[in-house]
Amino acid sequence: MRVLVREEHNARVHLAASLCAVATGAVLQLSVGEWRWLVLAIALVWLAEAFNTAIEDLCDRICPNFDPAVGRIKDLAAGGVLVASLAAAAIGLLTLGPPLWERVSALLG
Repeated sequence: MRVLVREEHNARVHLAASLCAVATGAVLQLSVGEWRWLVLAIALVWLAEAFNTAIEDLCDRICPNFDPAVGRIKDLAAGGVLVASLAAAAIGLLTLGPPLWERVSALLG
């Protein structure tokens, strides 16, 4: 994971998002059930990013020159990260949104 974060820009973006989600969950004092969803969402994105990076590195090692088939494989792996990220964003919104909205409403109202 250290190599992933050190060498991949997107992994650093995922790290920042993960830390923000955990910090927000801590401030909102999420229930155990809510934490389960948040942890699942974070893990889903990290798994997808790690697999995507491994697939891309393997493709680059096997075929250093451009090959449309390899490009398609890499695009499919990146699409998996996109799907995982969208699912995680939805889980984050559904998990953090209501208690966050409640806090903001209390401050404003």
